[in-house]
Amino acid sequence: MKNSQQELAAAGAADKSAQTQQTRRSFFGKAATAAVAAPLAGFPMVSMAQAPVVLKIQGAWGPNDIFSEMAQQYVTRVNEMAGGRLRLEYLPTGAVVKTFEIMDAVSKGVLDGGHHVSGYWYGKSKVASLFGTGPVSGATPEIGLSWIYKGGGQELWNKLVAKLNLNVVGFFCFPMPCQPLGWFKNPAPKTAAGLKGFKYRTIGLAADLLQEMGMAVAQLPGGEIVPAMQRGVIDAFEFNNPTSDMRFGAQDVAKYYSMGSYHQAQEFFEIIFNKAKYDALAPDLKAILKYAAEATSSANTALAHDQYSKDLQELIVKHKVQVSRTSKDVYTGQLKAWDVVTAKLNKEVDMFKEVNDSFLAWSRRVGFYHFTNEADYKLAFEHVQKIKLPV
Repeated sequence: MKNSQQELAAAGAADKSAQTQQTRRSFFGKAATAAVAAPLAGFPMVSMAQAPVVLKIQGAWGPNDIFSEMAQQYVTRVNEMAGGRLRLEYLPTGAVVKTFEIMDAVSKGVLDGGHHVSGYWYGKSKVASLFGTGPVSGATPEIGLSWIYKGGGQELWNKLVAKLNLNVVGFFCFPMPCQPLGWFKNPAPKTAAGLKGFKYRTIGLAADLLQEMGMAVAQLPGGEIVPAMQRGVIDAFEFNNPTSDMRFGAQDVAKYYSMGSYHQAQEFFEIIFNKAKYDALAPDLKAILKYAAEATSSANTALAHDQYSKDLQELIVKHKVQVSRTSKDVYTGQLKAWDVVTAKLNKEVDMFKEVNDSFLAWSRRVGFYHFTNEADYKLAFEHVQKIKLPV
């Protein structure tokens, strides 16, 4: 009897122990499941390994243009900061659409993004060119870009694209050095009157200004400039800088390079994304797209200073290009022409006066500080370097 009772007690204890172990396994199993489920519910993008969002961004530049390198600097910064969750893929101009079609392609979702300048969609509204390809307003390029960031320019750009039913968001970067007056087959005219009759390539509001000065203007993408020069469609042109110009062969069709101009003296890149695709991103990825543009300004500027200066020397030494400074009379003529153009467009083009007045107000205040305080760097350069700059 005793043995039976002991056997029953032992069996009961074993059963109770088994139940306890099962309960503990069940508890820890549920706890483990909860531990996994909690971060999945709260942070699905972080805790799950997912394929990155891939956005294809087409530039307005050929694969060998330095501007494609500058676009890639933006792409690299975004990709490295996004931690594998977002990846931009850069395509050169023509990969999907033509240069001047980028804005429409991004708005319609044919492209996810674009890297260009605002003058390339000037045909939709001449106001567009005020956001980075406009003639001088008394501002430096840096003052112009700060108007976008801090002076209300971004908000006005947003208003303009909304009015035009363009489904895009945009960011701006790289306050470009002013564009040269450009390339001529003979020495560039030293007077404003001497520019009359030239068949000249430029884009955006620079076309309005130079037409007012008597030039016949053709608005062409960079890749079409040299063929147009060879065929006689144009007999003078500008594109942007010594590096871009040399890489597409400007020195092969002209030997006189006039540096400095007001026609596009405050230019910067415009980086756009399809709004629906942008809105679908997580907030931190949106922030990366925005602030990478600001970071890229510094990288683009450093690359420009390095490469533009090297290539200007190569143009002079290797290719025997004659470099000169644009004359004061041409500058004065450009200012007078711009006064006429702005007075006309203020009356005729919706939002032009609103945007231009905003830019002028910002430039007036910031420019007063800047030019009152700025040192005479040219004087110091010529003294220290013992170099007399071209006149």
